[in-house]
Amino acid sequence: MAWLPADFAHPTRVPLDGEHHLRPIRESDVDVDYPAVMGSRQRLWSLYGEKWGWPPADMTHEHDRVDLARHEREQDAHESFNYALFNADETELYGCVYIDPVEDPERTDDARISWWVVDDRVGTDLERALDAFVPRWIAEVWPFTSPHYGI
Repeated sequence: MAWLPADFAHPTRVPLDGEHHLRPIRESDVDVDYPAVMGSRQRLWSLYGEKWGWPPADMTHEHDRVDLARHEREQDAHESFNYALFNADETELYGCVYIDPVEDPERTDDARISWWVVDDRVGTDLERALDAFVPRWIAEVWPFTSPHYGI
C-alpha cells in the first residue's frame, strides 16, 4: 500500500523488556487472545467500540479466530498491523499495539497508532513500559513522518 515504502520489512519480534515482547498476532494465538480481550472487554469497548464496534459483548472464540486470521492476512499484505504483547514463552497475551493507515483523505497523519493492556496490567510497570516504548519504536523503526497516537 502507498502508506509504506515497497521495500519496508515490518519487525517480526520486538523486545520490550527482559520478560515481554511484541510480535505480529496470528490466527493461532486465539487461545491466549480471546481470554485477554474478553477479560478486558468493557474497557476495550470504551476505547474502541464507537470507532470499530469491537469487542462485541457476544464475541465467540470462533469470531475471534476469524478476526485474527484477517489481521494476519492484512499484516502479510502490509495493509495494517496488530502486534500482540506476550510474556517470554507466549503463554499469556497482555495487550496489543495497532498500526493502521489513516482512512480520512483530509487528514495529514500517515498512520494511526493505538495500544492497550489487559485490565490487570493497567497502571503497572508493564503498561508504563509499553506507553514509553511505542512512540519511540514508531519513530525509530517505522517510516512515518506524522503518526497519530489514539483512535
